Amino acid sequence: MHDAVVVGAGPNGLAAAIALAQAGRAVLVLEAADSVGGGCRSAELTLPGFVHDVCSAIHPLGASSPFLARLPLSEHGLSWVHPEAPLAHPMPDRPAVVIERSLDATVAGLSADGPEWRRLLEPFVDGWKPLCEGILGPVLRVPPHPVLTGRFGMAAGWPAERLARRRFVQEPTRGAFAGLAAHAFLDLARPLTAAFGLVLAAGAHAAGWPAARGGSQRIADALASYLRSLGGEIETGMRVWSASDLPPSRTVLFDVTPRQLVAIGDDRLTPGNRRRLNRYRYGPGSFKIDYALDAPVPWADPACGRAGTVHLGGSLAEIVHAEREVVNGRHAERPYVLCAQTSLFDDSRAPAGKHTLWAYCHVPHGSTVDSTAAVEAQIERFAPGFAERVLARHVMGPADLQAHNANYIGGDIAGGSHGGLQLLARPSLALDPYAVATTGSERWFLCSASTPPGGGVHGMCGWWAARSALRSLG
Repeated sequence: MHDAVVVGAGPNGLAAAIALAQAGRAVLVLEAADSVGGGCRSAELTLPGFVHDVCSAIHPLGASSPFLARLPLSEHGLSWVHPEAPLAHPMPDRPAVVIERSLDATVAGLSADGPEWRRLLEPFVDGWKPLCEGILGPVLRVPPHPVLTGRFGMAAGWPAERLARRRFVQEPTRGAFAGLAAHAFLDLARPLTAAFGLVLAAGAHAAGWPAARGGSQRIADALASYLRSLGGEIETGMRVWSASDLPPSRTVLFDVTPRQLVAIGDDRLTPGNRRRLNRYRYGPGSFKIDYALDAPVPWADPACGRAGTVHLGGSLAEIVHAEREVVNGRHAERPYVLCAQTSLFDDSRAPAGKHTLWAYCHVPHGSTVDSTAAVEAQIERFAPGFAERVLARHVMGPADLQAHNANYIGGDIAGGSHGGLQLLARPSLALDPYAVATTGSERWFLCSASTPPGGGVHGMCGWWAARSALRSLG
């Protein structure tokens, strides 16, 4: 009998298994797919030699995760590679805003808004490591750095739209902050949406927005290799449909969403547990396109060619409108599009002289609309002539994303809505949000992005769940 079985070999499942194995526990990971990875997989989706990230591509919290940073992943094949600039936000009629690694350089480039950008972000850039320790975890605990975390909370509680209008006077800066905050998949007039913009902006200056050299698959492969070096076991091609598929163990950790856990648990969950998990809300979906290109993207503003990530949305008002349309179940005529051009700083991604582009937009949950034309019109708006450089494309709508990764319910790549209390209380408000059920002699825990601190490749959901499981194991 294993001490623990982990269902799902995404970054959080692997992180949970590693934390348990480090504590000397016998761990078995079961993965439904033929390879580990979850949201960290790479493949030649378009043409031979073009390596595309199937889901996540850029990892703002990967290299600075309090847990992942402590692991010897470089010894297991992981190398982080940084673009010259983390982010560019082009405007249709003005120079692009470029968020540099250097806070000073970014402040200089923002002219009139530079001093306010510094006042807003410098405390969080200087205190980035302790800030991560404070915010990347469950909410019902005393933060390890209460003053810094409290200062962050005062700014993070604002609606992103209101904070951008209050703090900045230039439309490009307002638009750039809205693009950062729109990673929330929420109406930017909602409270707490500023938190996403603040974390991503501070992280860009303090730690950068790196990618994994060779593709995001390298992150999962390095985690799996390190786990095996600790004695942990991984079995792929092992889908768990119900509790009867689980081998004997003292505890089980699930890197799945609440709806899937209810389906697996069946009659082993109490009616109260089922009701609580079934109340969990899922968020908007994504529509993703991967491109093989015969040359770099021809940005109208060449400064965008220095950035690993490019946000296409234009002004604050445009991005707010686009995200509000999605939240209300409609497709924006001009969607907010997120692009990653990893081949510009990682030559292993494409044949010599060729390039890749990773792009997606937000769409209503479970959308069946083909958004290819809308995405490409938005790219052409900021990069005239882009279509002439496309050699091949690979399209994934919400149903395709869910077929690739069962955690992406309705195309929701964030593991559940960030709206309301779910931003802070996932899957529900509890002193231990990871402990979800006791079934006979087993304890069950949730370790997916549906638990604090939520989406992103950082492994912290798995690490916190493993700590909870270790307490139950004595």
